[in-house]
Amino acid sequence: MKNIIEAAWNDRSLLQNKETIQTIEHIIEELDKGRMRVAEPTADGWQVNEWIKKAVILYFPIRKMETKEVGIFEFHDKMKLKTGYEQLGIRVVPPAVARYGAYLSKGVILMPSYVNIGAYVEEGTMVDTWATVGSCAQIGKHVHLSGGVGIGGVLEPVQAAPVIIEEGAFIGSRCIIVEGARVGKEAVIGAGVTITGSSKIIDTTSADRKEYKGYVPPRSVVIPGSYTKKFPAGDFQVPCALIIGQRKESTDLKTSLNNALRENDVAV
Repeated sequence: MKNIIEAAWNDRSLLQNKETIQTIEHIIEELDKGRMRVAEPTADGWQVNEWIKKAVILYFPIRKMETKEVGIFEFHDKMKLKTGYEQLGIRVVPPAVARYGAYLSKGVILMPSYVNIGAYVEEGTMVDTWATVGSCAQIGKHVHLSGGVGIGGVLEPVQAAPVIIEEGAFIGSRCIIVEGARVGKEAVIGAGVTITGSSKIIDTTSADRKEYKGYVPPRSVVIPGSYTKKFPAGDFQVPCALIIGQRKESTDLKTSLNNALRENDVAV
């Protein structure tokens, strides 16, 4: 399958070939059922399967625009919507939408929200109201994506890593996490934090200052911050994220964001 996808990626005329079309459609079905992933954990971190991401991109040109009616709603798009939620053990609150080709595991709850093709959402995760899970994003078990959270999608460039939220993480309201950023297990991200693949994430918990780029270590408690940067026009404050403590071992994994912040002496 990889050879067929790579060939079609380099020569789009092969998208007329029946074998190519069937291969692409098979890969999207495998993504939908969670048997394949755009990115997967390894002993050394995460591996991005670029050729699978290419298959997702190639799926668009082989699809035709169609009008679909779902109750009182009308859609005009190339992609099918995900179905069979009852059999999958997934709760979906109207008007939540997930595209076919996104994997949702048992126990996932979708409040009115959106999950795009290629995403992988593991067991017990809550996607709260108006949160979005972008294309190919990887969301671990028992994650809470609070209201209005924006998890960015990534299809091109194909070598770009997707956003990864590891298991047990709590992402506060209106956070924006994009451009291949990675949030470690059981981290707590305070409301309104923006993290990109190049964002500075500064550990303020010791005099020996540590700095990460686009990565939040496990169990970190993070709030919005800023630092001074020199520009030709003068010195200005630039956004960053601040690690202000660690989630305590005694803290229940389902603790509220407010409790996690209070434990680290942050007023809420």
